[in-house]
Amino acid sequence: MKIARFSSPGSDPRFGIVDDDEVVVLQGDPMFVGFETTDERLPLADVRLLAPVIPRSKVVAVGRNYRAHAEELGNEVPAEPLLFFKPNTSVIGPGEAIVLPPQSEQVDFEGELAVVIGALAKNVTAADAASVIFGYTVANDVTARDLQAKDGQWARAKGFDTFCPIGPVIETEFVVGDQVIGTRVNEQIKQAGSLKDLVHSVPALIEYISAAFTLLPGDVILTGTPAGVGPIVSGDSVEVTVEGIGSLTNPVR
Repeated sequence: MKIARFSSPGSDPRFGIVDDDEVVVLQGDPMFVGFETTDERLPLADVRLLAPVIPRSKVVAVGRNYRAHAEELGNEVPAEPLLFFKPNTSVIGPGEAIVLPPQSEQVDFEGELAVVIGALAKNVTAADAASVIFGYTVANDVTARDLQAKDGQWARAKGFDTFCPIGPVIETEFVVGDQVIGTRVNEQIKQAGSLKDLVHSVPALIEYISAAFTLLPGDVILTGTPAGVGPIVSGDSVEVTVEGIGSLTNPVR
């Protein structure tokens, strides 16, 4: 089931189920009130898709979780997941602009699979990880690469406003396997990887992360990016696709 958060003329943001070329409007946020529908259906073409979730507290991201990506930047694969945060103020939705900060001279795209947490999660075992997952979406872990190297830690480089596009929907029935994950910049293929190449699996990540800090419903985990990351400049269009979920496109300015 594909869950969208959307706006339409004359209404506040709402939630719906994407059914082919229509959106079936839900009574409320399905993460908290379930999937009860209204009698309203809207053409998908007539609504504006928003970030499908705004994390209540945090976006937890995982660095160097694809071996080839670690190698392309001259890094070793960590023995344990390498974690960092992106603030929820960095989150934007489909079609919203990635804004290049004046402090940086090199901003890179990083296409990723994102996990949306659906229940309070603390000390969750890998075997029980599925019980706290609401679904999956597509993300772009935008990074000021020069500031990442300069600062020695990643908070600023990863945390600028607009540096965490997610969307277009949350797929609640997605099962991680060998699906293709890819990124195009101006229609040119830049990344083409497979989710089977994740070094640390989603269940392993949830176990590791929830042992350190509590995950809240609506929190998002970015699972890492495959090889092929590179710079974006004003005027570019970045499209990240995860097979089975959809494509997330954002302009750059």
